[in-house]
Amino acid sequence: MPSPPQSERLILDGPAGRLEAILETPTDVPVAGSALVCHPHPQQGGTMQNKVAHTLAKAFVRCGYRALRFNFRGVGDSEGSYDEARGELDDALAAFSYLQQQWPKDPLWISGFSFGAAIAINAATKVQPNGLVSIAPAVYRFANNLDIQPECPWLIVHGDQDELIPVEETLEWVNRMEPGPVLNVFADTGHFFHGKLLELREAVVTFVTDTAAA
Repeated sequence: MPSPPQSERLILDGPAGRLEAILETPTDVPVAGSALVCHPHPQQGGTMQNKVAHTLAKAFVRCGYRALRFNFRGVGDSEGSYDEARGELDDALAAFSYLQQQWPKDPLWISGFSFGAAIAINAATKVQPNGLVSIAPAVYRFANNLDIQPECPWLIVHGDQDELIPVEETLEWVNRMEPGPVLNVFADTGHFFHGKLLELREAVVTFVTDTAAA
């Protein structure tokens, strides 16, 4: 059984003030890189403690990556206030920059869930990470103006019974892209992946591991 990661609470410098964050580092395998995790909508109860965001972090740690979760502006101890995804994108870029500065030679991934997945997709078009994982991305709400797609290995996971972001929206969006991401649709699964978090973790682990091997 894997050893628990080393967990460190951080305060990052963000565009609107401090950003509260948690950095988890593997303790039983060599560190292979770093990954940023973006949480769901700040005005709908989303925080870095969200179960899907936490599952993403655990998946990356399982793969040997440091996982940095952070609270967007106005959430928890992060300063500022909600900014319609514009400021939140800047927050994500600031957190990504922190990882770049601390470990400049690391492979770096970006990931997120729901609102955070849309932010992660937007961020990935600007900073060219080594990989991208987006869970139930709210693309039509917060990434619909995307005129270029991320140029990195990219996984989307979506539930076929998603009650908040219909999978049909994601399918229509993905089908317009070339070559587009890898799309994994979970059967009998709602937006929050209740009862499917272990399966979700393993899907992310497989994608990250296969990408690194390639």
